Amino acid sequence: MPRTPEQFEKIREGKRRQIMETALRLFAREGFHNTSISMIAMEAGISKGLMYNYFESKEALISVIIEEGIQEMLAIFDPDKDGVLTSHEFEYFVGKSFDVLTANTTYWKLYFSILMQPGMYEMVKNKYEHVITESMQIITDYYRRKGLKNPETEAILFGAIMDGISMNYLLSPDLFPLEEMKKIIIERFR
Repeated sequence: MPRTPEQFEKIREGKRRQIMETALRLFAREGFHNTSISMIAMEAGISKGLMYNYFESKEALISVIIEEGIQEMLAIFDPDKDGVLTSHEFEYFVGKSFDVLTANTTYWKLYFSILMQPGMYEMVKNKYEHVITESMQIITDYYRRKGLKNPETEAILFGAIMDGISMNYLLSPDLFPLEEMKKIIIERFR
């Protein structure tokens, strides 16, 4: 019996996901520049030609991987998408950020390790810089409405602390008191 279009789409999405997960592991282990399309295809168990049916280049593939992480975080930031962060939405974002992190630690370890490789941030910066800028502006406006003296600096500090906590947790999840950190962040930065 022939496959339905839905079955074909499910197979296609499964193969695409397999390629992305394989590439993520290889990029983290070997480095982006040392990983070839051939290596990804071989490790994923597909032909190099089939690989190009899913991603036109290694750069396109890394861009999709980075975008997936950014989109996952954007989905929980400013949930009503009105450009205004409330105290409730701030607290929701902090809590959900760490839930996302703990739900898939392997992905986030690899994600951060790839972004930290030489030249990687520069490669994707132009595509995502506006998203980061807009998010930082929303946080800055939040702090401005709260009456803080230096809202821009507070927003940068908040972002740096969130990144730092995330990376420290990923390095030593058993030794890092994530729930306590979440409470402190909400208390101090809300």
